Amino acid sequence: MVVAGDVMLDRYWLGPASRISPEAPVPVVRVRDAEDRPGGAANVALNLAALDISPVLVGIAGDDEPADKLETLLQQSAVECLFGRSASPTITKLRVLSRNQQLIRLDHEEDFSLAGDVFPAEEFARACGSTGVVVLSDYAKGTLREPVELIRTAREAGASVLVDPKGSNFSRYAGATLLTPNLREFEAVVGACQTDEQIVSRGAALRTELSLDYLLITRGDRGMTLILGDDNAVHLAAETREVYDVTGAGDTVIATLAAMLAAGADIVAAATLANIAAGLVVRKLGVATVSRSELRLELHRRGIGGRGLLNESELTEFVREAQARSERVVMTNGCFDILHTGHVAYLEEAKSLGQRLIVAVNDDDSVRKLKGKGRPIVPLEDRMSVLAGLAAVDWVVPFSEDTPEELICRVLPDVLVKGGDYQVDEIAGAACVQRAGGEVRVLSFREGRSTSSIIERIRRALR
Repeated sequence: MVVAGDVMLDRYWLGPASRISPEAPVPVVRVRDAEDRPGGAANVALNLAALDISPVLVGIAGDDEPADKLETLLQQSAVECLFGRSASPTITKLRVLSRNQQLIRLDHEEDFSLAGDVFPAEEFARACGSTGVVVLSDYAKGTLREPVELIRTAREAGASVLVDPKGSNFSRYAGATLLTPNLREFEAVVGACQTDEQIVSRGAALRTELSLDYLLITRGDRGMTLILGDDNAVHLAAETREVYDVTGAGDTVIATLAAMLAAGADIVAAATLANIAAGLVVRKLGVATVSRSELRLELHRRGIGGRGLLNESELTEFVREAQARSERVVMTNGCFDILHTGHVAYLEEAKSLGQRLIVAVNDDDSVRKLKGKGRPIVPLEDRMSVLAGLAAVDWVVPFSEDTPEELICRVLPDVLVKGGDYQVDEIAGAACVQRAGGEVRVLSFREGRSTSSIIERIRRALR
């Protein structure tokens, strides 16, 4: 992935403001903490890094301490920096905050286009040759003086080009794959829009005029509108969340879009996830990012993505993320052939022991070995799908061995449970879980509720 554009350093000074200065009617902030964060195009790159993508960042910075600090912060997140160094200072924004309220912002910057700096075009072209997606992040600071040329270079290299534009001259971005203006920027180009229909019709006309594949208009509390073609648009409702700070939300949107498109997602799915990511990032103070773990957790809450049927490698990754959030992971296993009320009650009891429940399910061959000819009644795929639909169940994974011991020892849940009349030392995987500091529990056995008894009743009824 390649990101090119205006890089900057966002600095935060934080502390209490308990009195007014005797020199002027302004609050006195006792600075207790300071923090530096990458901003502008650098924040786009950092958002990609938070999604486990190692991007190349191309831009212009000064030959000064802020540039060195910026590069250090980015390299710590596996961002490769290709900066043209300038005699002009690195763009730096200093924000003074007290009790999460911004009191003042001080900007150190000069227009790089006026300073005669040369964008590192050769490095950009080489980087485009090894990527499928390029992001241009324009903050109107002079780095992207000729974006049309950069778009042409990237498209000739076979890459899609996503642009976060600035200004009222969008012809500078003609030929891009996608533009992501906010509503104010969009209306500065096409005029004020009173209705959704006007946004769609004027957006479609702009898309055609600029030879874009798509146009995504971010609309604040009205969500987003994705223009796909003439009279073909998708409206995405805003996430209903408390908003702390919209700073850098556009960076999160375009980074999530780029990551999804690079992964082969269609544009509607990419925009939908970008909308969710925007809803998460505005809850954070200042320039921020959204991680894969946060997105997975949010999708999990919605019952989509990151939930349901998984393979072992996916499951292990989700479990580690959940445990890193201090969530207690419970695991059980069984055949679950013909799901009945005993199963449901058992799984609900298991879930009550933690925040996440894994169900490992015997495949058809292992059920046959355990239960004999004619079993399972319900094939593996159907058994897993029904289990995944239960409110108590988070993740379902199959296993083919006679016991799930090896799977349990690799997953290492916090709590391993089994129902019936087992002793702890008889439960497959118990020793591994206990050695890792986990707990093993035997849950209550429910008489008269079993798949075997159901099958027997059906047989008697058919005689």
